[in-house]
Amino acid sequence: MRVLHRLGWLYLALTFLLQSCSFYYHRPVPGNQDTPIFLPPTPIPAQPMPGIILPTETMQSTATLPCTDNLTYVSDLNIPDGSEVQPGAALDKRWETRNSGTCNWDERYSLRLVAGENLGVNGQLPLYPARSGTNLIIRITLQAPMQAGSYRSAWQAHNPSGEPFGDPIFIDITVLD
Repeated sequence: MRVLHRLGWLYLALTFLLQSCSFYYHRPVPGNQDTPIFLPPTPIPAQPMPGIILPTETMQSTATLPCTDNLTYVSDLNIPDGSEVQPGAALDKRWETRNSGTCNWDERYSLRLVAGENLGVNGQLPLYPARSGTNLIIRITLQAPMQAGSYRSAWQAHNPSGEPFGDPIFIDITVLD
């Protein structure tokens, strides 16, 4: 009988423990009597407390935090440096990059030729919009020169003010005879 009595207490203790450790969480239903749907705003005191500035119609906040532009080169996705190509070949070059700055790029940002051959492309291209912190693929369709030799074309991002920023990206090829 004593064993049954102890087992009963053990059963009762385990039942209580399991019910109290339940992972079920009851969320109140909106509109319930216990949970107000709308809390009215706190009224502003007639006499401001010391050290608090109350907004007026003439006060306007025009301050914006400046952001920083940056582009980080991640990898060549195709046409590795030193690739041998045929004269006049179309080159679909792609780089993986990252907008590592705090500015979001829009249509005012550009990619510009900063050194080497333009390889049949205008010296300024749009830099597609990218949010801060995102990776993106930059793609340029180039054309190999007709003359044999080694060629390099370097490009860099520019902000709306025309200032260069970030890592330059480049293609480095050898045109065969």
